Amino acid sequence: MAGSGRRPEHRGPPELFYDEDEARKYTQNSRVVEIQSQMSERAVELLGLPEDRPCLLLDVGCGSGLSGDYISEEGHYWIGMDISPAMLDVAVEREVEGDLLLADVGHGIPFRPGMFDGCISISAVQWLCNADKKSHSPPKRLYRFFCTLYTALARGSRAVLQLYPENSEQLELITAQAMRAGFTGGMVVDYPNSAKAKKFFLCLFVGTSGTLPKGLGTECASEEPHQAKFTNERTRFRNVKGKSVKKSRDWILEKKERRRRQGKEVRADTKYTGRKRRPHF
Repeated sequence: MAGSGRRPEHRGPPELFYDEDEARKYTQNSRVVEIQSQMSERAVELLGLPEDRPCLLLDVGCGSGLSGDYISEEGHYWIGMDISPAMLDVAVEREVEGDLLLADVGHGIPFRPGMFDGCISISAVQWLCNADKKSHSPPKRLYRFFCTLYTALARGSRAVLQLYPENSEQLELITAQAMRAGFTGGMVVDYPNSAKAKKFFLCLFVGTSGTLPKGLGTECASEEPHQAKFTNERTRFRNVKGKSVKKSRDWILEKKERRRRQGKEVRADTKYTGRKRRPHF
């Protein structure tokens, strides 16, 4: 169920499509990494998390941990689920900060009630619409997934699931099973008039009927440059929340400190920490 930054083509179950070679190629593709980061950022934004405390999030179809990287950068904790052993192996090699679980979410979310403050999923849920085995019933697998996800989320929290529906029928099936499981909410569509930038986010509320956020690019054309500025300048300057620039010395020190608080072994800080290295030829 590895999340991806591209529209998936159904070539069999994800645990077979994402073998070791595909998993590594996927994670090393700079274009995929950029898109994945942008969609993760948007999904976390739609969660509407409190700014005064860290939260525990579930990442469904976490893949090699690209979306989890953004969650960690924001100061939150996460647990990732994926059906692809190869993708999770890459995540382990990358030393992601979240905990990882090999599992088929079509069998349900195996966590205690109310454990998570929110859930994101990038390009993964549409895989549940495929019947890869004779025993697979897409409506039943979707219902099982949404029922157990609803239970695992704290009351008042949200799940934001970015997906690539193949058609309107698939979109209706996914939404209907979510509502049947008890969720409220609906679809947030960013840039609905753009063939390339259009993105679907299923924004679900647990135990409350919140106001559905507006999609980007739905009011006027001037919003498009604003989003480009927001996503691109975040990597070059300190953002509006005062967080450190990615890969800077401050960012590295903050990440190391988080890992120490989690009880992980981290190299000591020195004057060389975060220094820029000369390019290799």
